Amino acid sequence: MPGEDKIIQDIRKELIENTDEQYRQSIQRFFKEEIKLLGVKTPIFKKITQKYFSAIQDRPKQEIFSLCEKLLESGFMEELGVAFDWAFRLRDKFEKKDFTILESWLKKHVTNWGACDNLCCRALGYFIYKFPEYFPKVKKWAVSKNRWVRRASAVVLIYSLEKKISLAHVFEIADILLLDKDDMVQKGYGWMLKVASNHEPYKVFEYVMRHKREMPRTALRYAIEKLSPDLRKQAMAKE
Repeated sequence: MPGEDKIIQDIRKELIENTDEQYRQSIQRFFKEEIKLLGVKTPIFKKITQKYFSAIQDRPKQEIFSLCEKLLESGFMEELGVAFDWAFRLRDKFEKKDFTILESWLKKHVTNWGACDNLCCRALGYFIYKFPEYFPKVKKWAVSKNRWVRRASAVVLIYSLEKKISLAHVFEIADILLLDKDDMVQKGYGWMLKVASNHEPYKVFEYVMRHKREMPRTALRYAIEKLSPDLRKQAMAKE
């Protein structure tokens, strides 16, 4: 497409011009795995992604998705961030057929919790909120061999939870992930339960109490974080 490579080149050039090595090292500490990170501070990053989206926002959605794909191929967190941000900015134009591309991004390009949460709490989370009939697809993620896809099955519901939807799907996912041995998956579904507790604290408390013997402590601590001190004390008490 005319101008496509030029836009990608310009974004990459501007990101590189705004790298901060000290900031890059400070962010790396939040990840157990080595990540590809340039080290662009958030306020600068936001200006860059907004600037270039303004230049392409009138293009067809599929053309913008194509640009996103090019950015995702680099593996750098900042370029993933631009792609995921642009996708979220297109949310009002989402159609059911877009699930295929959004899911492919999750499975092909998400390799750490930061990328997982960025995609799932915004673009992909909005998609599931808009098209809840895709929940059966999400449920399949919970048994994936890919740890980030399993985490995504919980985190992707957070957008909907913040809109106060029913908790039925939340507990279905929690049931599947309950005994998962991966700490990042445990934190993911614990976080989902914590957000759910903002609206239905007693339902989440009852769920935790039913499963506290087998629920990993990491997940339990996340899940009860927003409960009242008395409920937290009961949940943490040894039987």
